Amino acid sequence: MAATTHNFSVIGTPQPRVEDHRHLHAAARFVADIECVGCREVAFLRSPVAHGVLNGIEVPSWVNADCVWTAARIDGVARPIESRLLRKEFNFAPLPLLAGAKVRYVGELLAAVAAASRAEAEDIAEALQANISPLPAVMDAWREFHSPTQPLHEMLASNVVMQFGRTIGDAACFDDPALRRVTKRFRMERVLASPMEGRGCLAMMDPKTGQLIVYASHQRPHLLRSFLAEQLHGMQESDIRVIVPDVGGGFGAKSNFYPEELIVAAMTLATGKPHRWAEDRYEHFVGSNHSRQHEHEITACFDASGRIHGVAAKVIVDSGAYSSRTSTGAIEANMATNVMLGPYDIRNYRFEAISIFSNKTPVGPYRGVGRPAGCFAMERIVDEVAHALGMHPMDVRQKNIIPSTAFPYTSATGLYYDSGDYGQALQKAREHAERHWPIAGDGTGRFREGIGYAMYVEQAAHGTVEWHKRGSPLVYGHETARATLALDGSLVLDVGTLGHGQGHETSLAQIASELTGIPLHAIRVRQGDTDKAPYGMGSVASRSMVMAGGAVAAACRKLVAKAQRVGAGAMSCDVSEVSRQGTVFAGPDNASLSYAEIAQISLVQLHRLPVDIPPGMSEEAAYRPEVETGTFSYGVHAAHVRVDLYTGVVSVLDYAVVEDCGTVVNPMIVDGQVRGGVAQGIGQALYEELRYSEDGQPLSVTFGDYTIPSTLEVPRIEIIHMNTPSPFSEFGMKGMGEGGAVAPAASIANAVRNALYGLGVQVDSVPIRPDDLLEKILAAGEPA
Repeated sequence: MAATTHNFSVIGTPQPRVEDHRHLHAAARFVADIECVGCREVAFLRSPVAHGVLNGIEVPSWVNADCVWTAARIDGVARPIESRLLRKEFNFAPLPLLAGAKVRYVGELLAAVAAASRAEAEDIAEALQANISPLPAVMDAWREFHSPTQPLHEMLASNVVMQFGRTIGDAACFDDPALRRVTKRFRMERVLASPMEGRGCLAMMDPKTGQLIVYASHQRPHLLRSFLAEQLHGMQESDIRVIVPDVGGGFGAKSNFYPEELIVAAMTLATGKPHRWAEDRYEHFVGSNHSRQHEHEITACFDASGRIHGVAAKVIVDSGAYSSRTSTGAIEANMATNVMLGPYDIRNYRFEAISIFSNKTPVGPYRGVGRPAGCFAMERIVDEVAHALGMHPMDVRQKNIIPSTAFPYTSATGLYYDSGDYGQALQKAREHAERHWPIAGDGTGRFREGIGYAMYVEQAAHGTVEWHKRGSPLVYGHETARATLALDGSLVLDVGTLGHGQGHETSLAQIASELTGIPLHAIRVRQGDTDKAPYGMGSVASRSMVMAGGAVAAACRKLVAKAQRVGAGAMSCDVSEVSRQGTVFAGPDNASLSYAEIAQISLVQLHRLPVDIPPGMSEEAAYRPEVETGTFSYGVHAAHVRVDLYTGVVSVLDYAVVEDCGTVVNPMIVDGQVRGGVAQGIGQALYEELRYSEDGQPLSVTFGDYTIPSTLEVPRIEIIHMNTPSPFSEFGMKGMGEGGAVAPAASIANAVRNALYGLGVQVDSVPIRPDDLLEKILAAGEPA
């Protein structure tokens, strides 16, 4: 199936984001801004112990016991959360709403408190006394896998969430004496999303409809409604309405189903009173899903020319205490091994993906989901192959990438890459770096500079085939949109995806404008209300523009086709004689009708509407791509760094990204997504790390001890665009929301390795801590 060449008028133009106006004028409304008379504010008592037996919770005599909820009380209203994967290797353990017999991580919910104000609720929560008998904590996933201890969940035989492996291709490759080998062990530390707005929810009963209305800062409103109906005793989906107002960032952390949301809804359902909880920053550090924390042992088998014949990888991920719904604790390891080979034409692959329960906060999705760690290991080992052979790392990459003539290409793990020109992307990145970034110094003195590269492939907008293959109980295979023409000729789009900073209100309107001719200022995008929007799977996995964009396009085509029929009837001509010219439908003899006139005929002038055409100008359409394995964007990142040999501090001087996400709808938004992702990737590479003590106490619970990069640490990011449209999606669009965050850890680590190559200093883990790097520099005999 060949990519189609399009001539666009609106798609591809840099349009300012319409949603920015309300944010810049302080007119946005978040969960915490919603006024609610008589609302009870909720605070939680969280476990101060990583692992232990919960003997009870003492409530002081001065506290009204009715405002305190413990496990026994909440279990009468709602069920524990179950996150399952339809794979025989997956080991299931339920996630309690409030801890009952045991606690399994610091931050686990023990009790909920409702009061007239958040301050009062926090005072009461702090006065509750949890009696916990400590137990040994599991804090090292690698060690736990190789030397198992007692299972944290009594119904399981071990602390393995999931262990799965395969050998693909020629197994003899891995023992071939004619090939050389490099084996390395890489580590990526635990991080979290850190959106500007934390999680939050407000639940109230609607006295008119009897519905439970839940406002939530969430990425998937329809799924949240479905889960609430499933978990709350005696409820059905029509009894619940979920509304997502403005959301201050998500990055995947707001895509799972959390106990807090269910507890707040249950408290409201049981009492009839509205309840609200807004996550504070400490709660985000200990209660919102963490991500990553990988250890990879990887071997590359290669010949003297630099051709890599096989890769073997063992991936162990610390999954935390429970599996989150819907991602499960296996998401990181499974994804990393599935995408490990990235852009390389390697047919022999042996992998083992291992996920381990520990006494830490559960792991869930965060921008990239397994790909940053897979990219880090693969791109670092490629550089090590180059170093072993004395070749330039980019020459080794060129030797092994998938040629442009091979697309569509099926990877060794079965991923169906749609299109690309990886060789050209590598060439552009190298040319840019070598032309613009001269290395300062002569290799002596206090500072060393280096350039590093990393390439990634970003699977996005996964369809039915991919989700089913993974064993997901929920298959994200479609999206639906509704296009409604108003009497004045303006257009309303209702979609089931949910923008939380990505600019959907602008980009989706551009697609509609392209197909209808209606100007952008006359198009409104509505999202986030389950009583108004068609059922959708929300915004995860960089799927929104491909899936929702495809649905919007289909709905708009149906709307235009109906407008032509209405126009033909009103102008007494055949529909083939009617053509859209901008916002006017032209017929024979210079007759024409505007969108407004078409809408009026269809709604309030039915005497002009043929009886065989249904009244109304609202069209709904579902989009399910013909090829359901997803789209595959890709890119090459280049980093120019300086290392201070006296302190071990790494500074990123320059950064460039060559990216290809197929047809770009709004270049301004694409550039913003790339730059935002790179900033988060720089944090992973140099600064961010959730640290724990040996007994499970979190040591990073504020931005004073968990450093995220500011504008001072993020350099100017040059973006070089390429465009190989996908042959499998509407307009050739590809998802691209995560790619910017995938490669920075690898490119920066490779740049530091390059800078210190003459000293023999290895860079095997991120973040690259100055103290650790300085220790290696001193061990190498520098500085002089």
